[in-house]
Amino acid sequence: MTPYNHSTYDRFDLEKDLAEILEPIDIHRVISAYDLADEVHREQVRNDDSPYFFHCARVCKILIKELNIEDPDILIAGLTHDVLEDSPTLTQEVLAYNFGEYPAYIVQILTKNLDEQKNDPDAIERAHIALLEKSPMDCLIIKLSARLDNFRCLDFHLKRNPLVYVNRTTELYLPLADISNHPTLLKLSEELKKERNKFLG
Repeated sequence: MTPYNHSTYDRFDLEKDLAEILEPIDIHRVISAYDLADEVHREQVRNDDSPYFFHCARVCKILIKELNIEDPDILIAGLTHDVLEDSPTLTQEVLAYNFGEYPAYIVQILTKNLDEQKNDPDAIERAHIALLEKSPMDCLIIKLSARLDNFRCLDFHLKRNPLVYVNRTTELYLPLADISNHPTLLKLSEELKKERNKFLG
């Protein structure tokens, strides 16, 4: 059986699932985002030695399979949520031209300055939380879906200090979901707590 961290959302399976919920033009948009993210992250490997793109694909799978999200803009943003951080040439404007203003806006909100984060991670984290607080809930849905996928990879040594990652998620991000009373965010919070408790034993 394939370990979770080496599992993915196959392009064929995604297209088959999309055919049940989207019109052809939106299927094409989502598949194009899948291909773009695959290309951007192609040479990247995560700390657990898994292809980076598998994370992006699994985030999309969480959105569709676990959260029943059918909005193509959210699925596109889920697939491409890290491309601006990891591509030296892509910009928000390029994403907007190819996929629309809203998914490009979401990705921009979710993008951190990695160089600044190395110098002052706490300040960047606080600024990111403040930004999420005043952004559309779709941004937090994707953020927590990505964190949920990462929680499921902690047993595979994804994070150098997993306890810090778990505690920061619990202290900084989960309260945003819990006070929202948004059913999708509450479900994500519940799943994150389950995974946290599994990891902590």
